[in-house]
Amino acid sequence: MRPKPFVPQALNGQKQDPYVRDATTGLVWHRCTLRTLYADTDRSKVVYHANYLRYFEFGRASLMREAAYPYREIEDSGFVYPIISTGIDFFRPLHYDDAMLVHTRPGPMERVKLRFDYIITHQESGDIVCIGFTRHCAVNAKGTPVAIDPKTVRLWEIFPK
Repeated sequence: MRPKPFVPQALNGQKQDPYVRDATTGLVWHRCTLRTLYADTDRSKVVYHANYLRYFEFGRASLMREAAYPYREIEDSGFVYPIISTGIDFFRPLHYDDAMLVHTRPGPMERVKLRFDYIITHQESGDIVCIGFTRHCAVNAKGTPVAIDPKTVRLWEIFPK
């Protein structure tokens, strides 16, 4: 199975801009760069599948930090967003020291649940490595589901269209 084409273009025409627009879908994505570590690979010398969830976390945290609302601030305000479900479709492997681009964007939001969507591409070739999502539930310090905090709701509203 081949993924749909993903053609990221700088949102404001600046190569260093952390936001890109996919020319195929028109969707805007936050982009950050990461390089695989030797510890990320398995005996077959490819990145172990579960490590892609760590890359998703890196993309998610980078997006939130770039939006001036890092996770530390979310937790300090009494909210936690544990993952309640994930999904990943793999298309090609990453190997030790490969540079990747982690593309992240806010996905659908419900009253107490939100989702992040991801596309990881090989930086040099531009090939799609995987496409995935993480779904989260807003909970308070006691672990009780609560409405998503207003600042996160606002972030979803103002994310570039």
